[in-house]
Amino acid sequence: MAIEDVKRYFQQWGVEDRIQEFDVSSATVEQAAVALHCEGKRIAKTLSFLVEGKAILIVAAGDARIDNQKYKAYFHTKAAMLPPADVFELVGHPVGGVCPFGVRDGVDVYLDASLKRFQTVFPACGSSNSAIELTLPELEKYSHYRAWVDLCKGWE
Repeated sequence: MAIEDVKRYFQQWGVEDRIQEFDVSSATVEQAAVALHCEGKRIAKTLSFLVEGKAILIVAAGDARIDNQKYKAYFHTKAAMLPPADVFELVGHPVGGVCPFGVRDGVDVYLDASLKRFQTVFPACGSSNSAIELTLPELEKYSHYRAWVDLCKGWE
């Protein structure tokens, strides 16, 4: 199960006990906000795309949407989300629990500027009923991100 993989991944920093698991689904931004009793915009959703045949992840605020023009200017290709059936195989986490932690080798992680307005955010932890509260420096450290990007709209 992917959440067990994420727990093992977080053991190297001793933070696996900070993962929260819920009796209800946190698979969508709205469900996660209810489960966590926070604003949806503080949910750090992880979106999976295909670039040059390779999976990438973009972590963005819950109220942000990918801006196709910004995406194309950065990646030089049209935004194409991974088909749900391919997400687990290419990323290592199931749809609803995709996160930037403990992903398959070769998956690049990008953090979107929409997150920078928060002290802490809540990304998923590999299952559709989990999350962890992280500061932005923690998110950077644990995600092994490649770059901060500005690829979203609707949150400004």
